[in-house]
Amino acid sequence: MAITAKDVQTLREMTGVGMMDCKKALTEAEGNMDKAVEILREKGLAASQKKAGRIAAEGMAYATVVNGVGVVVEVNAETDFVGKNEKFVDFVKGVAAVVAANKPADLDALMALSYGNGRTVQEEQQEMVLVIGENIKVRRFAFFTDGISVPYVHAGGKIGVLVNLETGLTAEQVETVGKDVAMQIAALNPRFWDKSQVDQATLDEEKKILLVQMENDPKMASKPEKVKEGIVAGKLGKFYKENCLLQQEFVKDNAMTVEQYIASVAKTLGGTITFKNAVRFEKGEGIEKKQENFAEEIAKQLGK
Repeated sequence: MAITAKDVQTLREMTGVGMMDCKKALTEAEGNMDKAVEILREKGLAASQKKAGRIAAEGMAYATVVNGVGVVVEVNAETDFVGKNEKFVDFVKGVAAVVAANKPADLDALMALSYGNGRTVQEEQQEMVLVIGENIKVRRFAFFTDGISVPYVHAGGKIGVLVNLETGLTAEQVETVGKDVAMQIAALNPRFWDKSQVDQATLDEEKKILLVQMENDPKMASKPEKVKEGIVAGKLGKFYKENCLLQQEFVKDNAMTVEQYIASVAKTLGGTITFKNAVRFEKGEGIEKKQENFAEEIAKQLGK
């Protein structure tokens, strides 16, 4: 099948690999995107598979705590300009407050709830469309009612993170550690919270990729299988450190892991702190916008 410039661009954004190598991989994979990613990884060109799809929608991701309930929401708009509009920001905060007060089961339930001004959330959303002049859409939300939640909003709403901790300490005492962990999640977007969450299928896939990489390496190909297995086991340990939050190096002090950092803070404060869960929303994540001209897009990147 014919490989288009858009296909090459998509694979490049997924892997960070150069355009020519992406084109060769797509040709070898006969246009199959997943197979092309695997080919690049086996050649050692793609370090790890990034999430596919251009992040294109605008708006705001927002996290907060209202009366002890931690909430994170995403509301989309058409332009970045509207994402900074005071009326839009107030609407986003109002939606978060409705979630905290009512704990809706799903998006449909949320949209049917009272916004608090005589209109439902759905009707208030429609009002925002009329007032602002753009398509406004509440996309998703999550909340925690147990434990202590710590919110973090990055870059004015590009990313919203909500960290949930189990502790006997006060919210004020764990605010700093919670925010530090949230910032780590915002920056590195780990695939898993803890290595115990990594399923066997993921480990098997990583092991397969590593073995193929060694077969393609003249220095490694001749080594005994037992030696290769030992090397793979060591590299899987690195996989945990790169992909699992609690096993990652703490960005503010790489002498310790995130797990060790949390434990050290708890010890200093004379209590216990357990990371329970978190939610990370990035605005527009997985939503496609109108594709720009490929040549213009590359020219823009080169011009930066």
